[in-house]
Amino acid sequence: MSREARSELAGLPLDLATTVGRYLVAAELASEPEKAYEYAQAARHLASRIGVVREVVGIAAYRTERWAEALAELRAARRMTGRSDYLAVMADSERALGRLDRALEVVHSPEARRLPREAQIELRIVESGIRRDQGLGDAAVLVLQVAELRDGRRHPFSARLFYAYGEALLAAGRKDEARQAFGKAIEFDPDGETDAVDRLDEVDGVAVTVDDLEDDDDFDEDEVDEVDEVDEDDEDEDEDFDGDLDDEAEGEDLDDEAEEDEDLDSEDDLDDEDIEDADLDDDALDSEDDLDEDEDLKDEGEDLEDEDAEGEDLEDEEEDAEDDLVDEAPDASKPGSESAPGN
Repeated sequence: MSREARSELAGLPLDLATTVGRYLVAAELASEPEKAYEYAQAARHLASRIGVVREVVGIAAYRTERWAEALAELRAARRMTGRSDYLAVMADSERALGRLDRALEVVHSPEARRLPREAQIELRIVESGIRRDQGLGDAAVLVLQVAELRDGRRHPFSARLFYAYGEALLAAGRKDEARQAFGKAIEFDPDGETDAVDRLDEVDGVAVTVDDLEDDDDFDEDEVDEVDEVDEDDEDEDEDFDGDLDDEAEGEDLDDEAEEDEDLDSEDDLDDEDIEDADLDDDALDSEDDLDEDEDLKDEGEDLEDEDAEGEDLEDEEEDAEDDLVDEAPDASKPGSESAPGN
């Protein structure tokens, strides 16, 4: 903040002065005009009787094209401080409101003659614009023919001065000189505060008209629509493709499941066949066992028959033996058939 601003805020309580000062600095540093205007309004709400605050509000209103508000705030600041530093802003606001005569009064006021050189150049730029609005191209050029156009030095206002001079030359029908003036404006405007590059393009015949912009907008919209349609078609194709893939995947899954079922059925059939074969084998084994048992029984029967036969043979032998004994024994009915006692 400037020394004058700090001096004016010194009449406020310390905390309030600090808060207001921060709002003022924020308004000066804000890159967006609307944001700067909001900060300025916040400072005005806290300290509306401070001249520097009203000046900041007036400049912020001017940059957001609030012409009437800018005039009111800057007039109030002028009454409070006695400063006329912003006469050029006030004159340009009058011009923007269409009050050209009142704008000229501000430009040629006694206070304007006492302004620093930079402020006087700013007033001349405003006056040149007023003359162009009045249709006085040559007068607009004459107003700006100052020493700073020819000294070759860089001034804070050099870019704005050459830009305004180029506009005045165009209004006077001096196109080649206007082109040179816009070229100088570009040279002194590295930050691009003016649209000198665009104006030079227009002078060179590559200007873009409003109709062209509208056509470009229509073309861009058509392109956007076509791109959107293509994107939608691509999305539909992708969705269809994804659907086909899903269907194929589902079909493959079903096929896999069917194959698995078939494999399981085959396995079950094989298991059943194995079981049946095993049962047959068991039956065969059982049959063989039964045959073996039958053969064993036959063998046992034959053995028993053999034993019976042997028994019969023994009985026959015993009977024969008995018969022999009977034949050999003496006949008891004959004398002398018994031995005498003691023989």
